[in-house]
Amino acid sequence: MIRIAAVGDIHMGPDTRGVLRPAFDTLHECADLLLLAGDLTRHGTVEEARVVADEIRDLAVPVVAVLGNHDHHDDRQDEVTAVLRDAGARVLEGESTVVRAGDARVGVAGTKGFGGGFVGASAGEFGEPVMKEFVRVSRHCADGLRTALERLDEDGCDVRIALTHYSPVPETLAGEPLEIYPFLGSYLLAEAIDTAGADLAVHGHAHAGSEHGMTTGGVRVRNVAQPVIGRAFHVYHLPVRHPAGTRSGAETVTG
Repeated sequence: MIRIAAVGDIHMGPDTRGVLRPAFDTLHECADLLLLAGDLTRHGTVEEARVVADEIRDLAVPVVAVLGNHDHHDDRQDEVTAVLRDAGARVLEGESTVVRAGDARVGVAGTKGFGGGFVGASAGEFGEPVMKEFVRVSRHCADGLRTALERLDEDGCDVRIALTHYSPVPETLAGEPLEIYPFLGSYLLAEAIDTAGADLAVHGHAHAGSEHGMTTGGVRVRNVAQPVIGRAFHVYHLPVRHPAGTRSGAETVTG
């Protein structure tokens, strides 16, 4: 089993410095890697990013992250990314990375994602330029995620994970007001995941949402926003593929 620790929406600032570090220092005992599902800061400032960097620097497990909408608020997302990468995190946007978990190769494809809504109630690329641009951003993020997942398949990874901030499915938004679903995720992300294939999809963003969901294609989705999981991180267990492409053990994601 591959042990995946994940959390999002930690919204750190100077007054929370050191809050998560004691829990993160135990990761080597229970997890093979840590996924950060965006909204790591409150307002996307470099000062806040340095607080996050201190929480994850020199951890005993690899750290893979995407940014969230809060991390973009100050328009310094490139600097925020640089600070996190300097601390050792692999920050993805339409990219993928591979980490080792024992003898297994774990591939993570990531994007922040964007809104737009879900099948039957989604925005269309029609009308005013600003509306068309809104949908094009969502489509661009989804296309980047699909390409990154396909690259991992070509690399022969034993486990593939889709990491986003926005949700790919409405099920993990249950508990949020229906009126804001279009601003919490997009079905285009789920289409990308189902087209390219993945073993698990992890996201944040929906603080009042639900933990469990699934894409139409059967990929399990987990909302790891900290207000949802109620802890410093949650650990999921994934079975490893055999060389022939089948899976050992149970087909379910546990944890």
